[in-house]
Amino acid sequence: MSQELKKIKIINGPNLNMLGKREPEIYGSVTLDQINSDLDKKAKPLGIDLGFFQSNHEGAIVDKIHEFFNENIKGVIINPGALTHTSVALRDALLLLSCPIVEIHLSNIYKRESFRHKSMLADIATGQVCGFGHYGYQMALNAIANRINES
Repeated sequence: MSQELKKIKIINGPNLNMLGKREPEIYGSVTLDQINSDLDKKAKPLGIDLGFFQSNHEGAIVDKIHEFFNENIKGVIINPGALTHTSVALRDALLLLSCPIVEIHLSNIYKRESFRHKSMLADIATGQVCGFGHYGYQMALNAIANRINES
């Protein structure tokens, strides 16, 4: 009998659909589709089934997190983009979840403008990965897979 894959959701916020085009000197030249494809290939051997969601709209992301509340998900990896620094609504929605949450950023937000140093999610996230470009997504996937497989 095969073991059921554990469901992890990947959420990407505003402007991340423009990766590879938008400020490549900061965010790199890899597209979000390429990141998702690479993650999908790495997930199955880890016993993970990934679901992907991206929106430029805060409310759509909050609605999606509400949907996750009623699903049997084991973790969330989220790159909230600019919502990191402003969204109490996103924070409150994530507080509904009882699974591990990894906050990710392509750039090191602490080496950038001072308004980017404050994350509304850092203190509720299980962990945070920033500054490693698109490799950070793989780091987050490995970390969350280890976390859920240990429990």
